[in-house]
Amino acid sequence: MNPVLEVRGLSRTYGATRAVDDVSFGLPEGGSLGIVGESGSGKTTTARIVTGLERANAGEVLVRGTVREAASRGRAARLRRAREVQLVFQDPLLSLDPRIPAAEVLRETLRLHHPGRDPRPRIRELLDQVGLGERESAARPRELSGGQRQRVALARALAVEPAVLVLDEAVAALDVSVQAQILNLLAEIRARTGIAYLFITHDLGVVRAVTDSLVVMSGGRIVEAGPTAELLTAPRQEYTRLLLDSVPKPGWNPEAITTRRRARPDH
Repeated sequence: MNPVLEVRGLSRTYGATRAVDDVSFGLPEGGSLGIVGESGSGKTTTARIVTGLERANAGEVLVRGTVREAASRGRAARLRRAREVQLVFQDPLLSLDPRIPAAEVLRETLRLHHPGRDPRPRIRELLDQVGLGERESAARPRELSGGQRQRVALARALAVEPAVLVLDEAVAALDVSVQAQILNLLAEIRARTGIAYLFITHDLGVVRAVTDSLVVMSGGRIVEAGPTAELLTAPRQEYTRLLLDSVPKPGWNPEAITTRRRARPDH
């Protein structure tokens, strides 16, 4: 299957700190790839480079075989870039205008990206797709629950009809039951539309539920990559095993995990 997204040799430094170091991976059409690692592993910086919020010192990002330029001049070029990759943040309150009801958020997005199209049927379709009704469509962000706000953010991203949807800790701020609802919703949307997902998360339960393949990062580098089920059941690298052992479960011993971390050669 042809990749919709290719990342080749990305590197990003901040002074003497190498935040991303020669990172490469591919995401197939309609696929779902997770990037996991501890805080400071480089996963979020990688996502920000993919979306264009950060600029790499080296390497390139391709969408459907075309290099994604670091910056685009002109309105048409910026809109084209937006239709390649959309980003859903952890906290939608930071990206939603508090004054604008959900339906109007979608209307503005559709007017910008599809100016010749009657937005009304598409707004209804998008709201239905993310499980929001008439009451929620007329509500402003602070009148909605966290899960409902995240559904609005998803609908807005889908309105652009992107090739890739990047989800940066998109369910981390939600309680467990709402997380499950959003993850099920994302699985349904991918099955229905064929959109590709790039999940950035520290939560191995999330990647287990919604990704096909997995990239594990530490210290800015990829330490292991492969099918999600394989990496989560039979990891080859000690760092991946440490991440799995850090998930609380019966018999969980955080002191033993800390000791193993200190014993790693890179510490």
